[in-house]
Amino acid sequence: TDPEVAHVGLTEKAAAEADVALDTFTVDMDAVDRAILDGETEGFFKVHAYKGSGRIAGATFVAPRAGEMINEITLAMTHGLSLGKLARVIHPYPTQAEAIKKAADAYMRTKFSPRLKALFQRWLAFQRR
Repeated sequence: TDPEVAHVGLTEKAAAEADVALDTFTVDMDAVDRAILDGETEGFFKVHAYKGSGRIAGATFVAPRAGEMINEITLAMTHGLSLGKLARVIHPYPTQAEAIKKAADAYMRTKFSPRLKALFQRWLAFQRR
C-alpha cells in the first residue's frame, strides 16, 4: 500500500472488546522533521500501552517505510520494554522513526504530577533568565 501499513499487537477495537484499558499515543507524520524534509508527511504512528503501566500492547504505523519502523516496537514488546524505556533510547535525528521517540516522550509527560510539573515550569522559567 502507499503509504505502507504495519501493525503489531492489540488494536483499540480488540482491546475494547476484551475490556482492556489502554493509553493511546498518536504522532502524525507531519510532526516528524525527517518526514517533512522528505515530503512524506502523510500518515501516523499510534501506540497503545496498558493503562498506567507504559507496557506496549500494540502499535500501528501508516507511513512510508512503516515496515522498517515497526521493528523497534516489536522488539520492545518481545522483551517487555515500556514506552518509558523507549523514551530513553537515543534515536538518530532526523529519521522517520523519530515518531516513536515523540510517542514515548508523550507517555513520559503523563508521569508528571501537578506538583512536579509546577516545579519543573518554575525551574525552566528561572533558566531562561
